[in-house]
Amino acid sequence: MRPSGSRARGTSHRRWRKFFATCVVLIAVSAAGLTLWLRHHEPPAHPAAPLADPTATALPDTQQARDELDRLTVTWNRNWESYQRNAFGPGWSGHGGEAKLANGCTAREDIMRRDLRDERVSGSNPCMVLSGVLIDPYTGERLPYDRFKASGIEIDHVVALGDAWRSGASEWSPEQRWQFANDVGNLLAVQKQANQDKGAKTPDQWKPRQEYWCDYARRWISVKSRYDLTVQPTEKSALTDMLDTCVHTSAR
Repeated sequence: MRPSGSRARGTSHRRWRKFFATCVVLIAVSAAGLTLWLRHHEPPAHPAAPLADPTATALPDTQQARDELDRLTVTWNRNWESYQRNAFGPGWSGHGGEAKLANGCTAREDIMRRDLRDERVSGSNPCMVLSGVLIDPYTGERLPYDRFKASGIEIDHVVALGDAWRSGASEWSPEQRWQFANDVGNLLAVQKQANQDKGAKTPDQWKPRQEYWCDYARRWISVKSRYDLTVQPTEKSALTDMLDTCVHTSAR
């Protein structure tokens, strides 16, 4: 016969096990219920920041580009020796002080969100692209992007700041230069090496892959036309040849 104390302890242990098991079940049920509630009541996603500055330079159709090219002043560049990058503002160093567009994003952020495919944007900062893929317009290369890894992507000023300076911007106000440097119509996400090879060269000195000549020339001409910049004789000739590759290209 078991002593009465042993029976009491056994009964107590069974009660505690039963109580514990009940608590585990209740916690599991509560967790499942909370998950279902959150799925149906989770806060809406942060609205995406609007893309691109509405005041950006528009891309003309082919005939408009030809007409604009004919109206540009043809002359040789000047003021080569006086160009300085900081005359156009601080750029996008990532160290603070970057200029913001009306939507609260920098021009660089807008371009990354516009030009990358399958992009994933930060939930806490709708301006920030965390990852995506770029089909480089200059080379046709497919380039993956991860914000937390070294990137082979850079943002190019199609009409480079240096060329703009030498074709008229040296006479602008600081505000005009800031607008030019942050005009998303003159910016493209491109392969880093292609951007560095291009530098401040004009289309008679450097061209992207031939499949992109039409769009490149149209964009180049539209920027020079909007900002009343000049073109050199060899530059105009190269742009004319590039426009000849266009086939029924409408504005987009």
